[in-house]
Amino acid sequence: MPNELAYQKEKIKKAIKNLRKSAFLKNILIIMSGTAVAQAISYALSPIISRLFTPADFGVFGSFSAVAGIVGALITLDYSQASMLPKEKAEAINLYVLSLISSSLISFVVFSVSIIKPSLFYNLTKTSGFWLLILFFLTLFITGINNASQAWAVRSKAFKRTSASQIFRSIGASSSRILFGIFKTGAIGLIISNIIANILASINLIQVVVPDLKSLKNHIRLYKIKSLAKEYIDFPLYSASQNFINAISSGLPVLLISKFYGLSAAGSYAFGMNLLQAPMSLVLTALRQVLFQKACEYQHEGKGIALLYIRTVLVLFSIAILPSIILLIWAPQIFTFIFGSRWQLAGILARSLIIWIIFVFCNLPAVIFSRIIRIQRFVFFYDIVLLLARTTTLVVGGLYLKLTQTVMIFAIVGALMNLFLIYFVGRKVAKKEKFIYSLSLKDLLS
Repeated sequence: MPNELAYQKEKIKKAIKNLRKSAFLKNILIIMSGTAVAQAISYALSPIISRLFTPADFGVFGSFSAVAGIVGALITLDYSQASMLPKEKAEAINLYVLSLISSSLISFVVFSVSIIKPSLFYNLTKTSGFWLLILFFLTLFITGINNASQAWAVRSKAFKRTSASQIFRSIGASSSRILFGIFKTGAIGLIISNIIANILASINLIQVVVPDLKSLKNHIRLYKIKSLAKEYIDFPLYSASQNFINAISSGLPVLLISKFYGLSAAGSYAFGMNLLQAPMSLVLTALRQVLFQKACEYQHEGKGIALLYIRTVLVLFSIAILPSIILLIWAPQIFTFIFGSRWQLAGILARSLIIWIIFVFCNLPAVIFSRIIRIQRFVFFYDIVLLLARTTTLVVGGLYLKLTQTVMIFAIVGALMNLFLIYFVGRKVAKKEKFIYSLSLKDLLS
């Protein structure tokens, strides 16, 4: 018995020592520290911001962000993510440039269409005015630069930079929102504050890219860009399309709730979703960058990734369970106490939405690993089915049900679909590696 205890103590000490040496964990903590500071700033100032803007203001901002998010999902055609895969930097830098070219062209085309037929944009966002079209163009273009530069920073393992960009984004957004709120600018203040935040984050990330652009400029050639565009064509065909469908799926609730229940209801939904997603992004922003880089590294070295997938999913579930239970019970009371009585509906909706969010939180490994093992085609069709299911729920609910009932059913549908995706991708990863399915708990923790 004493020998067994000594053995277990030694094993624990060894595990702790390995964790301290783990570059994977170190990189996650670096990014999480920046995201934690950013979220702390955002949460600390949100009770002030919630009293400076109305649910209707957040409804307009949510509609604008939904449309920008849908177009922004295609902005780099996901060649920014493809730049993570080549072993040689000389190839990757051409994919980075391709991402910027894509961002410029798509932003210009969408802006031109918006000028020719502005009513389409105005009807979707519940806004009007030429200056909003300019803000829309700026939002898209800066999103493209940010996405491309962040992917390059992750590839370069510049995790301190990506961490700092989260802080700059949060400070820029929160401080400008308070300033615009004081001057009663309404929804326009929320939109401009988002642009300011993304500019600050992008400036920080670009500093990682510039030295590599200078050193590798002789490797940037049009014929290479064309060749790589063809080689990684599955990214725009499936991965970018998947992002686009996901963005529609995410943005659609705000647009349809606004249509069926009004701007204030849409604002309450958008406000509640933002607050639920903020702490979730604390973990996922860090994990998305480090996990993708680590899994790609494993692939380059010929290592298996199945166990990494299983462990990551289990860890995410263990992190999410307690906060989810708290919100299921007390979300309306928490929202009313912290943000004011006008946001009680946001709390009621958040209590339902957490049923879905917990599985969204845990499906990150499925999204990342599906790209690594190149099963984007399946995920593409999965996302189409998910979009149809969510749209049907919202439209039928909007016609026949109360807002709270519609959101509850919407959340349950999302939860079941995400659970299926986690299971399916896990089986595919395991099957690809002929991984042993009958793993014990000891295997997972060792």
